[in-house]
This record gives sequence, structure tokens and C-alpha cells, in this order.
Amino acid sequence: MKKAFLLLAFLCASVCAQAQDIVPTKRLSVATNSFWSNWFVGAGLQASAAYTSEEAAGVKFNPFSNTRASIGFNVALGKWFTPSIGLRTQFNGISMKAVQTKDLHRHFTYFNLHEDLLLNLSNLFCGYNARRVWNVVPWGGVGYMRNATRNTNDVSFNFGVINKWRLASRLSLALDIYVTAARGKLDERNVQYNDNWAHHKVGALRHWDKQLSVSLSLTYHIGKHRWDYTPDVQALSDMNREQLEALQTTIDELQAENERLYAEAAPSEATPLPEPAKADTVIAAPTLSVFFSIGSADIENRQQLVAVKELVDFARLHNATLVVSGYADAQTGQEVSNLQLACQRAEALARELVKMGQPQDKVLVEDGGISDALSPFSYNRRATVRLQK
Repeated sequence: MKKAFLLLAFLCASVCAQAQDIVPTKRLSVATNSFWSNWFVGAGLQASAAYTSEEAAGVKFNPFSNTRASIGFNVALGKWFTPSIGLRTQFNGISMKAVQTKDLHRHFTYFNLHEDLLLNLSNLFCGYNARRVWNVVPWGGVGYMRNATRNTNDVSFNFGVINKWRLASRLSLALDIYVTAARGKLDERNVQYNDNWAHHKVGALRHWDKQLSVSLSLTYHIGKHRWDYTPDVQALSDMNREQLEALQTTIDELQAENERLYAEAAPSEATPLPEPAKADTVIAAPTLSVFFSIGSADIENRQQLVAVKELVDFARLHNATLVVSGYADAQTGQEVSNLQLACQRAEALARELVKMGQPQDKVLVEDGGISDALSPFSYNRRATVRLQK
């Protein structure tokens, strides 16, 4: 019967340990990636319509007219610093038509190199979702624009909205609708046409040489391109506390059942009654985890230690030894530095146990090493503590 009780206790501990691997996360909070993560490149074709400062009144707005429309291309390189905020460097050109009257337009070659701030509204308001099919990304930026035909250049101001559709894990299709504006002198009007707007009406919309563009491009994400959700520390603490309380209840029930069975058994002088089972023979507990940031051995979030303190109190009550193991994730860093980092994390947690009152000789530090047991992989950046069996 005693063996059955012990088996029940260890089964309880095993279930608790498995539940510990299912780490709760925050839906709107993600872990920071390294600088080399979340880069992307893109290239596509664009159709543009120019509206210059010397354009005469009465000319139709139609951007699809032969006198106004032109075809070009664009290439881009960028990086997302968070799921909602990114930067992009884009080059676009190379042909533009400057309309002066309904019957007269001029052609010139240009290029526009601009730096843009990207804002993913879908991730900002709806939370990050790596499998979301459609994202809306407004953007704005400043750049350098040059008229290669007239040898003029000026500052360009660029604003647009990207509609991005996910085609595969790393590939997306982007429909970008945007406007570009530079001062009216950029297109260098012919002298026979009066272009007072370019030189005198700085505060008016007609002062600017403007361009309306629609671009269709493909974007490819380089290297690590997804974000890991951060563990919900409060939920982890609650889970650990519930597991400890359930474990204590199980131990109390087992001890009560042992006492009841011994009381029911008829004592005999020839067969002495065995001593009651000691409490430490049924001590079992889940493995508690303390998580670390990438490349760090510092416990930054002290809330993680709430459940650990309860385990320390439990261990002191039963004169038990606590076993500490440190881990580093297998997907980042070098093997040698990861092994050293895992050891540092274990030592950091061991020091916290001693500060909480656990005797130094009752803390055992074991080799943990490099791990990929948990998913997402960032959860493997941890140190664990458990009662020694």
C-alpha cells in the first residue's frame, strides 16, 4: 500500500512538471529580437502620374492619361524593430512626364532615394499574429530627389499606405499607394511658360511638383522574421502557487491515509508495527522556471521569484535539498558562450535561494546546458529549481 501512495505522489509531480512546460504568454507582448533579425528586401514596378507646379488651370486630373502616366520601378531594404515599427530605405524612379497644358508635356529622368518610418496598424491595434494574411502599413519619409535631365535636385517628402498580403512564411505581396512632393523648381520649366507658383507661392499646393504612384512589389524576409511572445510572469506565478498548494494537499492526504491504515491494523508483539512513513519519503514537486533575456544572466523580473520563495519555505520545512539547473537556447549564440551562460544563470538562481533562507549546503547546482525542449525557443533561456528526490 505504501508503494501505491509513493507512486501516486510521483505521478502528481510528473503531471505538474508537464504542465510547467506549457508556458502562458501575453498576447500583445513580444520578446526583443537581435539586431540581425527581422530584415526584409523588396522590389517591384510602379505606375506614376506627375502634377507639376507650372501646370495650367483646366487640365484634367486623370492620372491614367497618356500625357501624364509613366512606368518605373522601386527597390527597398528595411528592418522591423518591433512588430509595429520599422524603417525602410527605398529607391524609385526613373521616368516622369511633366504636364504644362492639355496638349504639352515634357519627359525627364529622375530618381528618388528616401528613408521611411513604417507603422503596422494591424499589429498595433490587433496584436502580433505571424499568420495574419492582410496587414495595413501607413508610412512617411524624407529623401533626396534628382532630375537627371535638368540636373536639379531637392528634398522629397513621401507619404503612403501599404496593403501587404502574406503569400508564404517569408514572402509577401505589397500594394503601395503613395504621393511624393518636391519644390516646384525641380522640373525646371521652359522659359516660355510662366511658372510663378514654383517661386512665389510656397504655402500653396500648386507650388510643389507632385507625383501620385501605385506600386506592386514582392517582399522577402531575411533570417529570423518572427517574434516570440513573452511569458506571462503573473500567470506563471499563479500556476506554480497552485501546483505547490495541490502538492501539499496530496502529501497531507497521503499521510492521513497512512495514519488511518496503521490505526486499523491490529498490533502484535511478535510482529512489531513499522514506523509511520516520514514526510520526506513522499516529497515531490514540479520544476519551477525563472526566465532570462537573451544573452543575460540577470533576473530582471522579480515577480518570477514569488513561487520560488514558496518552494524554498517548503524545502526548509522538510529539510530538503533544492536542485538548480541553468539553460541557454540552442538557436542563438555560440556553443561555448551558451554553456557558460547556462552555468551563470544557474548560479544566479542559486544565490537567490540562499538569500531566501535556503542553507548553502542544501542547494545543489547541476549542469543544464543548451536546450531546445520548449517552444517557442526563447523559453529555453531559463534556470530551473526542484526538490531533490
